[in-house]
Amino acid sequence: MSVTAPQGFRASGMAAGIKESGAPDLALVVTDPSGPFAAAATFTTNRAAAAPVQLSRTNLVATGGRCRAVVVNSGCANAVTGARGEAAARATAAAVGDALDVAHDAVLVCSTGLIGIHLPVDRVEAAVPALVSGLGSGREHAAAAAEAILTTDSHRKEVLVEGAGFSVGGMAKGAGMIAPNMATMLAVLTTDARVAPDSLATALGHAVAGSFNELTVDGCTSTNDTVVVLASGQGVTPGAGELEEALAAACADLAFQLAADAEGTTRVARVHLSGATHDADARLAARAVAESNLVKTSLYGADPYWGRVVSELGASGAAFVLDRVRVSYGQTLVFAAGDEVAHDRDAVARYLAAPVVEIFCDLGLGGGAATVLTTDLGPGYIEENMRTS
Repeated sequence: MSVTAPQGFRASGMAAGIKESGAPDLALVVTDPSGPFAAAATFTTNRAAAAPVQLSRTNLVATGGRCRAVVVNSGCANAVTGARGEAAARATAAAVGDALDVAHDAVLVCSTGLIGIHLPVDRVEAAVPALVSGLGSGREHAAAAAEAILTTDSHRKEVLVEGAGFSVGGMAKGAGMIAPNMATMLAVLTTDARVAPDSLATALGHAVAGSFNELTVDGCTSTNDTVVVLASGQGVTPGAGELEEALAAACADLAFQLAADAEGTTRVARVHLSGATHDADARLAARAVAESNLVKTSLYGADPYWGRVVSELGASGAAFVLDRVRVSYGQTLVFAAGDEVAHDRDAVARYLAAPVVEIFCDLGLGGGAATVLTTDLGPGYIEENMRTS
């Protein structure tokens, strides 16, 4: 599974000395040029976007979506680091480009870690020859790359989705600072589908909108959020919607893995919002519930306190009529017609103690709908984030 499963890709990962622990911290994914390769990406909307985000945006435009490689470092976000950070991102792309004998702007750069720390680019440059020589298409090469991009994650996140004559592989990292809107969240996807850059960008945009952009752990949008897809063109040309469907499945799988491994998480929750006046209102209301600290701490305590859910719906800014609202935990209706509905509170509490739970909210006003993936909030998150780490 993962990034080397589709035809035409090699990967590697190693320790370059960026992390003081000596853990792996530098990864590379490369498209072999035997097919009509293409690339696309979505990036953070944070206006304090990190230097690698800015460079990768520029490179994708310069090449018309024909990039050949993605290099990722963990242990340093290279964000809010001024001209020195911009130079470090360019130097990273240059080192990889020279080692692969490709143009510097054919390399995309991603970084993850602490904000405001300068990347030891000399260590990156020194490591690149070994990183390139270690490239391979085996499962172990993909695993090494997926391991090298992690920060506070407890394990690798990888996926493989098989299509008709093509496949989509992927790896991701992120355990905190996750509210993507294109955690620090990074994902690299690969496919051997034969596809033009503009079509690839459209498919990725739709896939990300329904997965990573509907995930929130702590409501914080990182400076570095990036999702990249490389296409080698060594498979078939997918039918209408096939590539988008496969990319969406891969992104949804990775998004769930990110939520399940979020800092301090004990359970994952899907907030399903229906009956809104339109989809935008549905997303607004669902996200209000999903990002509420009161709701999230109730989830941690497996406390079926529907009042917090109703309150957040009312405060969300979405069109709202209290007497039309219905709230259910799983299949158990707990609130309707402006008042609590009689239910077995102990049974609902047992339901909420499960690793994955569903909250259904119906505003009763129209056909708008949305689903947001979130997590609980407990002491583990505070312990991880109460200091620079």
